[in-house]
Amino acid sequence: MSARPRLLTDPGALESLVPAWRDLAAATGVAYFGTPDWVLAWLAAFGDDPQQRGARVAVWDGPDGRLDAVVPLLATRQALHPRLPSGARCLTVLGAGAGAADHCGFAVAPARADDVRAWFGALAQRSTLWLPNLDSETGAAYIPPGARLVERTACPTMPADPEAIGSARFRKDLRYYARRLAAEGVRFRFVPPGAMDEKLFDALLGLHARRQETLGRATTFDAARKPFHLALIGRGAPGRGPCAMVAEGPDGPVGILYGFLWQGTFSYYQTGWDPAFARLSLGTVLVAETVAAVRAEGADVFDFLRGAEEYKYRFGAVDRHDTTWLAGRGLSGLLLGGRVRAKELRTRRAAGRGPVGAVGSVEG
Repeated sequence: MSARPRLLTDPGALESLVPAWRDLAAATGVAYFGTPDWVLAWLAAFGDDPQQRGARVAVWDGPDGRLDAVVPLLATRQALHPRLPSGARCLTVLGAGAGAADHCGFAVAPARADDVRAWFGALAQRSTLWLPNLDSETGAAYIPPGARLVERTACPTMPADPEAIGSARFRKDLRYYARRLAAEGVRFRFVPPGAMDEKLFDALLGLHARRQETLGRATTFDAARKPFHLALIGRGAPGRGPCAMVAEGPDGPVGILYGFLWQGTFSYYQTGWDPAFARLSLGTVLVAETVAAVRAEGADVFDFLRGAEEYKYRFGAVDRHDTTWLAGRGLSGLLLGGRVRAKELRTRRAAGRGPVGAVGSVEG
């Protein structure tokens, strides 16, 4: 059993691994963002970008031909400043970046853990590693010696149980607003994995854009991300992949909450809703309706993903944390280290300000 992996770069070769890779991901507790569905959809959408052509997937095979470990990485450049035309060369997690992945991790059988750690250590001796948003067990467990902790990000979660939502008063308020919405002709329906389509995703983009425009916010969740999410939708199947809670008004959708089901967890990724329904707390009711729906689908965890927005804690969520790490030597490591220090300085100067809105934010 070799301690060294084979490196795959051909999408066809990676596609042939999907069934075994998916089984290994499920067995090792990898989040949806580390599954072959996510990684290969990312490659299909972004792999032709000149900045994203350095994909390589390290694969360790077991003695009986089974997969023991799969570690997808990308050779790319990390931006140093918006006005600088190029960035610092580094290796990063394949599927992060433009995909906005949380809980990044790798499907690694326990017997291979030491080999994967050693391989990452060897990589850090000759390359700069930028390892963002790592899950504490399936990602951060493999960081090389000497890596620097760059960021610790709150990702609140709660049980996928309507009875566990917030306080009794909060649940009473939810029922009140649900009745008000029903009186105005709004009905809710859940679209499970395997049933999402392009038309519904376009409706989500439109509602999201309207909401962000009302708030005066810019967003990167736009048509440029559509090919990626259509690729995810194409890989969905019952119990696995993109799904949505839709609030239907008399003339069509007035709100959509979009996320992913995988191994008993629903990951809340994005939302959009008609600002005219803010007075009826449509965004908050959408979350509550989704909790009930994914519970019926077999989920036991509702994951709000990154961001410490106050509304998440009203639902009763508690923090888990992802971590971002920088490792390696040379000029790229120095440049990225300087970017980290500059960000830390800006953060200290901005201490006392409220949190910046993030994926999945809800007001009203």
